[in-house]
Amino acid sequence: MADPVVRMRAVHKAFNVGLPNETEVLHGIDLDLQPGQFCAVMGPSGSGKSTLLNIVGLLDRPTSGTLAIAGEETTALDDRALTRLRGHAIGFVFQYHYLLSAFTALENVMMPMLGDAGFPNEAMRVRAAELLDSVGLKKWQDNLTGHLSGGQQQRVAVARALAMNPALLLADEPTGNLDTKSADAVFELLRSVNRAHGMAILFVTHNAALSQRCDSIIQVVDGMVLDREAA
Repeated sequence: MADPVVRMRAVHKAFNVGLPNETEVLHGIDLDLQPGQFCAVMGPSGSGKSTLLNIVGLLDRPTSGTLAIAGEETTALDDRALTRLRGHAIGFVFQYHYLLSAFTALENVMMPMLGDAGFPNEAMRVRAAELLDSVGLKKWQDNLTGHLSGGQQQRVAVARALAMNPALLLADEPTGNLDTKSADAVFELLRSVNRAHGMAILFVTHNAALSQRCDSIIQVVDGMVLDREAA
């Protein structure tokens, strides 16, 4: 059996450690995410969902516990090694797309590849064009992203997240700023990416209807995973 894409064991996260206002936000999280699994993460505001996602995304370190991403234990990695692993193994889609409005859709999708290689080449352009075609934006690849609709911008963000062919995609409320029709389209795009590429997806959402269309749901409450269920 393949290793989990995410394997967390007894993960705690505290802020202001050693100070009078020390606060523990995550309390002993255990979590496995298998290759190809599409998992919704739900919970009230302030429950620890964002902190959990930041740790899984290697944007923050746990205070204690262990975390392995794509089979690589991260506890002893230095910042440079974490950055490299994050760039190759993890794609991100956020509620706000964080595109560079002065650049075209094609150039935005190339950015992760450019950041890894340090210089552009034709192979990057070809891959970026193929990814934009796969999300239905071939005709708009040379448009500045500031001239695209909200739904189109989020599709560019999904294409960008796939640029390095990651094993894991983290989607933090990616439909939160969209109307119902656009939200459904973006969700279906993520679902098709999940099925076509076999990548694992953690999908943070407050939308109960969308969560029911995922493979499984985890409920985070007060920094603990209280419930896991099949959708």
